[in-house]
Amino acid sequence: MALPSSGVKLRRVLAHFPQELSLAFAYGSGVFRQVGASAGPGENNMLDFVFAVDDSVTWHMMNLLKNRSHYSFLKVFGPKQISNVQSYGAGIYYNTLVPCNGRMIKYGVISTDTLIDDLLHWKTLYVAGRLQKPVKILTQNENSKLQAALVSNLKSAVTAAFLMLPESFSEEDLYMQIAGLSYSGDFRMVIGEDRSKVQNIVKPNVHHFQKLYSNILQDCPQVVYKHHLGRLEASIDKSPEGQFTQLMALPRTLQQKITSLVDPPGKNRDVEEILLQVAHDPDCGFVVHQG
Repeated sequence: MALPSSGVKLRRVLAHFPQELSLAFAYGSGVFRQVGASAGPGENNMLDFVFAVDDSVTWHMMNLLKNRSHYSFLKVFGPKQISNVQSYGAGIYYNTLVPCNGRMIKYGVISTDTLIDDLLHWKTLYVAGRLQKPVKILTQNENSKLQAALVSNLKSAVTAAFLMLPESFSEEDLYMQIAGLSYSGDFRMVIGEDRSKVQNIVKPNVHHFQKLYSNILQDCPQVVYKHHLGRLEASIDKSPEGQFTQLMALPRTLQQKITSLVDPPGKNRDVEEILLQVAHDPDCGFVVHQG
């Protein structure tokens, strides 16, 4: 469940930052209840935010004027250098352990174009993976490209989950599979971090997953989604033809990862040919998981 009155408190945090945001959302255990987290209202948990901005250099310049203390030693190099550092890795720059309104927060800044690229193609799946799970959207401008990319990311998550699940499964199974997507390649889930984290995220928040995915599931010919009962009747087409259609609908980066797993170096077959081979493989779902 979402924590009480979180929306108002979270929006108050935004008042401390430059307002030129194409999207701002809060996520994590400070916003949504997790199994094993304290039974209180999550007041001690750090609040996590992501801010998408159209012009990173200008935004960091304005934020340095407002919140210079949030930045590490990088502030001495100025906004352009901070934006250069932001462009590495997952394309997001975090300021962490920032006191704000009596709470500790961390916030990541990502360019709108980088976010759209990740949502459409799963280039790193870092922010796209966060947005496959319930988040609290605090502000969003009317960028139709971004809106379409947010929906595309959810549809891709459903498609990938269908490929990895058996022919029939429960609604909770689907959300577990989706919530686990972005952890599949995360070494922290193998070394040290709680392996039951995915379950802890899904179980108390099924209602929020339903809100996120109900429109997509209602439009999906492979499932009968009885929204008023909160029940899912799935019969996924596991024929090679059905799996090939799903593989062809996956984000580009995942298709490339699958291709590199299956195609020996030097053969250079085209992606479509390799995905057709994967579609006929009894271990198709496992290959997608590896990708």
